[in-house]
Amino acid sequence: MTDFAHLGVHPKIIKALKGVGITEPFPIQELSIPIALSGTDMIGQARTGTGKTLAFGIALLQRITVPADAAWEGDPAGRNPQALVMCPTRELALQVTEDLDVATAYRPAKVMTVYGGVGYEPQLDRIAKGVDVVVGTPGRLLDLLHRGDLDLSDIKILVLDEADEMLDMGFLPDVEALIEATPKERQTMLFSATMPAAIVSLARTHLNQPINVRAETRDAQLTVPDTTQFVYRAHDLDKPDMVGKILQAEGRGRTIIFTHTKRSAQLLADDLKGRGFKVVSLHGDLAQASRERALEKFRDGKADVLVATDVAARGIDVTDVTHVINYECPDNELTYVHRIGRTGRAGASGIAVTFVDWADMVRWKVINKALGLDFEEPPETYSTSENFLVDLNIAPGTKAWLKEPEDPYQVGLSSRDRDDRRGGDRRGGRDDRRGGRDDRRGGRDDRRGNRDRRGGERRERREEKPAEESKPRESRQKRERRRLRNGKPVEE
Repeated sequence: MTDFAHLGVHPKIIKALKGVGITEPFPIQELSIPIALSGTDMIGQARTGTGKTLAFGIALLQRITVPADAAWEGDPAGRNPQALVMCPTRELALQVTEDLDVATAYRPAKVMTVYGGVGYEPQLDRIAKGVDVVVGTPGRLLDLLHRGDLDLSDIKILVLDEADEMLDMGFLPDVEALIEATPKERQTMLFSATMPAAIVSLARTHLNQPINVRAETRDAQLTVPDTTQFVYRAHDLDKPDMVGKILQAEGRGRTIIFTHTKRSAQLLADDLKGRGFKVVSLHGDLAQASRERALEKFRDGKADVLVATDVAARGIDVTDVTHVINYECPDNELTYVHRIGRTGRAGASGIAVTFVDWADMVRWKVINKALGLDFEEPPETYSTSENFLVDLNIAPGTKAWLKEPEDPYQVGLSSRDRDDRRGGDRRGGRDDRRGGRDDRRGGRDDRRGNRDRRGGERRERREEKPAEESKPRESRQKRERRRLRNGKPVEE
């Protein structure tokens, strides 16, 4: 195995990597670093979790000029960035920044992250003080560019990380606008796990005679071989129990569970918390600060289960993720690859479990065929099935919770969510035993079917009236006679 020194990496960067236990390059790094150091445009393709970040990060940090270099000229304060890295998600941008910070331990370079969902002021302050490398998402980068706060005229190196995901998320116009704001003579590197036609078209338009680098043969599988995959045809109501048992499997470490929607991610997280597991959730309904706190807890070990939507399928590089669970069948083969790529990273082994509902069988067969897998007909499996317990090293007799709740299917759910989950009240209706349904604003349907939108306030006011005011209402004719007598109502 070639070491970093033979690839021409700067001794101070090698020292920084050695400090965190990185001593030998991965195949994508070994192939791409010499090309990137030469300043040539490049397209790098490798499976997720195989070291693409440092493949471009090492070369990027070595090619820029920092104050410690003899070639440095000018005042460090207020300088424009020399390198730009575009990422599809905030989480990936933060992860790339962390990796670059590690490599700059002995050759300091100012690296900052730019993304939406947070205030402008801290980012503007960092830019004003001068920065060498900007890592960010296209939306906020373009916003700062249009405001005149971000100057890309001195960019020497441009990197598109997970480019296929950026295009899939609709960022192509933003990406092209940012590329146009950089100098034509820049070096451009494009990295991705997959290369759809849109990426090829983008490369032809904006890259100058790029060299294509692929770390595996063309017939190599996209999924990481060290990840053991299991696929089960599972019933929706039994999935929480299956997950609860997987979380007690022998050797289970950090676990990421993927769901389709934000609502299902939060419901499952609440359910697992009620079962006694240390869980955090990550989805688009959370504020950026909450998302960062959730990831911090997951990385620090305060929580060992992360329930997330596909926002976490890219860029969540957390060590010791032993299990990935697809709670619902992924939309396509690329989503499947990126989800299970959160485990089995950097040469470690991992386990990926996918639940396929009956309605998703056609979709799964397409994924299975596209990836050349051997799970065309997943076995019908339940939380009590012997094959399920044996496959995942779950001890016989394991319960689906660490602490027994009153009703494991209702933990952490609102009354309406409970009814949704059970398909309606078993007594034939979705109202509760009191004959009414809770209103989101605190009110409740009364027995006559009228909704009190003010949370019962109307009823309380009615009860406060004196008893004599509750006498039967007069007939219409009697009221008319009272008005017409002597031209005004007559008191009786």
